[in-house]
Amino acid sequence: MFYLQRYSASTERLRRVLARRVERSARMHPDVDRAEAAAWIDALLAKLQRLGLLDDVRHAETKAGALFRRGESRRAIAARLRAEGLDRDTIGDTLDGLADDTPGPDPDLAAAATLARRKRLGPYRLSDDDRATHRQRDLAALARKGFSPSVALTVLDAADVDALDALVAGDEPEI
Repeated sequence: MFYLQRYSASTERLRRVLARRVERSARMHPDVDRAEAAAWIDALLAKLQRLGLLDDVRHAETKAGALFRRGESRRAIAARLRAEGLDRDTIGDTLDGLADDTPGPDPDLAAAATLARRKRLGPYRLSDDDRATHRQRDLAALARKGFSPSVALTVLDAADVDALDALVAGDEPEI
């Protein structure tokens, strides 16, 4: 319970934490039955799910929303959720819900613009000379975060911050 009070966790993540603690205890106390402890862990996880204290869908939505607001790509969010032991259906539904909640047509474009703002990339650089000099570096930063080349280039090629905001909102650019 203390772990759940401090951290949001998926069922699989809590299972791993508890299994590590059992393993550590079993090394110190040879009389610990690992199979019996595994059954206790399963019963505890089932009880926590029944009581609503452990909900993988809610955890996935919360985690994905926080990562999206930080400027993570859908690909990076999916990888993080997979690492937490969530199943593909939960991850897919969460990402679909994230796309529905995004005001513009492309959630990755909105996340890339957020990351560009946080890291001062592309149109958020102070001068046009800096933009030209650091274009490859900015492109690499966006690629490392999991954004496709087309999304990264769209963000970097925006004329200014207002043009990027219009693209994110789905408005037609002014010619």
